[in-house]
Amino acid sequence: MSSTRSAKRSRKTTETQIDLSILIDGSGESTIDTGVPFFDHMLTLFSKHGLFDLNIRTVGDIEVDIHHTVEDTGIVLGDCLREALGGKEGIRRYGCAYLPMDETLARVVVDLSNRPHLEFRAPAGTPSAPNMPFTLVEEFCRALASNLRANIHVELLYGRDGHHIAEAIFKGLARALRDACEIDPRVKGIPSTKAAL
Repeated sequence: MSSTRSAKRSRKTTETQIDLSILIDGSGESTIDTGVPFFDHMLTLFSKHGLFDLNIRTVGDIEVDIHHTVEDTGIVLGDCLREALGGKEGIRRYGCAYLPMDETLARVVVDLSNRPHLEFRAPAGTPSAPNMPFTLVEEFCRALASNLRANIHVELLYGRDGHHIAEAIFKGLARALRDACEIDPRVKGIPSTKAAL
C-alpha cells in the first residue's frame, strides 16, 4: 500500500477537459471549478464530508448542456479514487451513511468490490435543484460507480426540496466512501475471502 493514497488525472474529449487530483487521507480541503456553481457546491460538500483533499478544474460544453460536465467529472473522479486506493490492502471496503438534510433523508451504501453497479432509487417526479436536473445526480453516481468499480446503492427515503435532496445524496456518498476507504488496522491484506478485489 502506498503511504500516500493519492492520484492525479487529466482527460480531454471534444466535450470536456478535466484536471483532477485527490488525496484520500486528507482534511476536506478543495478547489473546485466546473463552470456549474451548484455542482461545485456539491463537490465541495463531497470533499469536506469525505475528508478528501480534492482539486477539480472542468471546462465543458455547458453552452450545450451541463450533462457532459457532470458525467465526465464523475468518470475522472472514479478513476482517481480507484488509482489512489491501489491494491485496497487494509481497507474497510464497506461504507454506509444515512444522511438527513432538513426534511430529506437519503441512504447511501458502498462496497469497493471491483464490481461496478449502481442501484439508484428515488420516487418518480423527485424535484430537481434550481440549477441542476435531478437526473444528473444519478448520472454522476453511475459514472463514479462504473469507474471506481464500486457497488453503490443510493436511496432517497423521503424529501421535498430539490437542493436538500441532492445535498443529502452527495454528503451521504462522501460519508459512505470515507468509511469504505478507511484503513482498519485489524484488516490483514485484501478484505475478501478470495484474496483479491
